[in-house]
Amino acid sequence: MFAYYFQLGLRSLRRNPLLTALMVMAIGFGVAASMITYSVFRATSSNPIPQKSDELFAVQIANWKPEDLEQGEPPSAMSYTDAMAFMRAHKAKRQTALYPVSPSVIPADGNRLPITANSYAWYGDAFAMFDIPFLYGGAWSQAQDDAHASVAVIGRELNDKLFNGANSVGKTINLDGHDYRITGVTDAWDPQPLFFDPVNTGGFGDPIALFIPFTRAIDLQMPTAGNNNCNADPGNGWDAWLRSECIWVGYWVELPTRADADTYRRWLTGYAAEQQRAGRFKWAPNVALRDVTDWLDFNKVVPPESKISLMVSLGFLLICLVNTIGLLLAKFMRRAPEIGVRRALGASRREVYMQFLIEAATVGLAGGALGLVLTGLGMLSVGWVFDEQIARLATLDVSLVALTVVVAVAATVLAAFYPTWRAAQVQPAWQLKSN
Repeated sequence: MFAYYFQLGLRSLRRNPLLTALMVMAIGFGVAASMITYSVFRATSSNPIPQKSDELFAVQIANWKPEDLEQGEPPSAMSYTDAMAFMRAHKAKRQTALYPVSPSVIPADGNRLPITANSYAWYGDAFAMFDIPFLYGGAWSQAQDDAHASVAVIGRELNDKLFNGANSVGKTINLDGHDYRITGVTDAWDPQPLFFDPVNTGGFGDPIALFIPFTRAIDLQMPTAGNNNCNADPGNGWDAWLRSECIWVGYWVELPTRADADTYRRWLTGYAAEQQRAGRFKWAPNVALRDVTDWLDFNKVVPPESKISLMVSLGFLLICLVNTIGLLLAKFMRRAPEIGVRRALGASRREVYMQFLIEAATVGLAGGALGLVLTGLGMLSVGWVFDEQIARLATLDVSLVALTVVVAVAATVLAAFYPTWRAAQVQPAWQLKSN
């Protein structure tokens, strides 16, 4: 019966090509606008590390007086003094301080120009904390962190550039004139948003190409490539900067259970209270421990324009559906004599419902096909509205193709309920008499 009604629907659509084209275009444009904006919203609001997002926590502590804080919240970064105190305390299963650096990679081939790599200085724990996969080798050890060793982990793309994709573990890479021994090559790892450092990246950016030990970067006096905020003059020189209250270090801990998080939060509050008693802080403890989801919300990673555009496009889809309701109503009611004959010959209202809803689904299927084409074209122009780093995340994958078709068919069937109900109310006797 479904196939028969589907054939009837196709014949009906061919009888009114102009009306059919208007309905297909309304559905196609409405669905395409919604899917394009949804793809951007999905990319920017997705959980970048769902398997551990409730076990990883960004640590915050207010080392500035309340008047210097934004809405009373502790800052998103911390001072070197606090970060080192936390590392020495070692109160979490894993922990790392981190900051972005920008060393130049000097190729062994003197004819090649230096490469500026997207790089971070952090502790070896970070690789296991963030579930970073390895193509060759692995992370450096805690002993190498403590020894301030000249070691490095490079990304797959950089490995391809420098070593043509071969296993480079044990080989040397030169950064700003200093040699580092490679301990590992990461496989594809490009979490979006960049949850571990939305402060410096805005939440989106290219994959990280190079990692070096935090301790080694400090020894070499590598400045941060990110934000450095001071509420007072730090003084002259590297050591003065490290001892200052300038905030520029990110800090993450891994706490597997809620009890671990509660214990760490109490310790963190106790640390702040201790600083207050020591006279460094002259205000009550103000600390925060946010997991990945809360951290991204706190830093407002999802761009407001993606939310607004999604709402506008859904409104546009609603308008298209209202127009479709009108077109379907006109189309169905023009067939009142046909419906009257069918009812007189014994067709039930249920069968009328099925026939016209399947016909509407056929329109939705055609609208979905048009919507797919328009969505594909729209993806090419996302960069005109959104930042390049965000636009590149909007892709037409299998799930979006399926969602486009499902939304088109479901929305059209939903829109067809009222016209179908009106069609099912046709009185056979009156229709036969009037014709």
